[in-house]
Amino acid sequence: MRSRSYGPDLTPPWKRSKPAPEVAAEPDLVVEEVGTGFCGAVVRCEKTAEGVTVTLEDRFGKHRVFPLVPRGFMIDGQVVTLVRPAPAGRAPAGPRLTASGSIAVPGARARVARAGRIYVEGRHDAELVERVWGDDLRIEGVVVEYLEGVDDLPGIVAEFAPGPDARLGVLVDHLVPGSKESRIAERVGGPDVLVVGHPFVDVWQAVKPAAVGIPAWPTVPRGQDWKTGVCRALGWEEHTGAAWRRILASVRSYKDLEPELLGAVEHLIDHVTTPA
Repeated sequence: MRSRSYGPDLTPPWKRSKPAPEVAAEPDLVVEEVGTGFCGAVVRCEKTAEGVTVTLEDRFGKHRVFPLVPRGFMIDGQVVTLVRPAPAGRAPAGPRLTASGSIAVPGARARVARAGRIYVEGRHDAELVERVWGDDLRIEGVVVEYLEGVDDLPGIVAEFAPGPDARLGVLVDHLVPGSKESRIAERVGGPDVLVVGHPFVDVWQAVKPAAVGIPAWPTVPRGQDWKTGVCRALGWEEHTGAAWRRILASVRSYKDLEPELLGAVEHLIDHVTTPA
C-alpha cells in the first residue's frame, strides 16, 4: 500500500522522529556517549575492522572507544550523530569550539549579567578563568571578580547577601584539610554559597608543566615566596608578572589545565547558573 501524502512510509510526518544533526568528530570536541554517560574529548576517529570508532578522553585522562552510530552521542544536552571528519585540505564540518571545549555560538551577544557571582582569590586566577571559560561565562551572564586573598571572605559574603536568585561561588587556592583556607570556607558555606578549591599552592601550578615547557613545577622551601622561588629555580630572569604572562600565553584550552581546577570551575559555573 502506498500513500499519496506520505509515500511508502505510512507514518504521519508529525510523528516521525527528526534525524539528529551530524557533527564531525574533530579532535578536542567534547561529547557524552548516550548509552554509558561517559563524557570526554575526542582524541581520534578511525576506521577499524569493526567499523568507524571514536576514542574519548575524560578529564582524568581515561580513554574509552565507542562505535559511531546514529544518535549515539550528546553535545550540550542535544543528541547528535558523530561522523568522520573531512579529509585534510577540506573545510571541517564540525562546529567551532571554545577554549573550555563547549560548542561556540556564532554571533552570540553577552547575556545581561546575573545577580550571582564567582569570586576567585587573585588577578591571576581571574585571568586564567577568563582565558579558558570566558566565552561560556559571557553567554551565561556570569561575572568573575577577585578577592586578593581569602581572609576577608566572611565579610564579603555577608555584604553580598547571597540568595536563591543571587548565588555565590568561590574558588580558593590550596583548599586542603586543616589549612587556613579550609577553616574560612567552613564559616561561609550555605545553600546559596559554594566554596570549592584545588590543592595547588598557587594557580600557576594548575597549568600542566608540559604546556609551559618544563618537566615539573619546582619544590619551593617553606617560608620563601613561592612565585619568586619558582622563577629562580627555573632560571627565569624576570619578575613574577612577566613569568605569569609567559605561563598564561601557554594555555590554549582546557587540556592545558589540571583536572582539579577544571572540575572546580565547572562546578562553580553550574552552581551560579542553576536555580536553587
